[in-house]
Amino acid sequence: MQRKAILVKKSIDGKKAFFVDERNAKEIYSILNKDEAYKKKFRFALHQLLDGKITRDLYDKENFEKGCEHITALKLFKGKNNPRIYCQEQTFGEQKVFVIIACSVVAKKTTSSGLSKKDKQNIRSIAKYEYDIKDI
Repeated sequence: MQRKAILVKKSIDGKKAFFVDERNAKEIYSILNKDEAYKKKFRFALHQLLDGKITRDLYDKENFEKGCEHITALKLFKGKNNPRIYCQEQTFGEQKVFVIIACSVVAKKTTSSGLSKKDKQNIRSIAKYEYDIKDI
């Protein structure tokens, strides 16, 4: 079954777009809007993502096995509370727009040495999400 995603913002040149999974939007936004520091960090990260200037400390692949190559994590406060927003990267449309979809949120990453079993299960399920995005 295909999932729906809500457009958050497009890049100025129209070649990149950031979406939020419709089913998990409330949970994702509850973290992003937690306080002013979270809002500011998300705005900064979104700007960097859409401009292609993002650093690996803030956004990186969670490629721990085959089939999860297109899953990434937006790491807003690495080393502190360390919330993670797991995203899926895809290309859509005739113009081949690069799309990042925020799919799931983990309020606090608990392990300091890699991904926990729970995180890996979450990433595997996100990797199977299918989106049909037309309004880019």
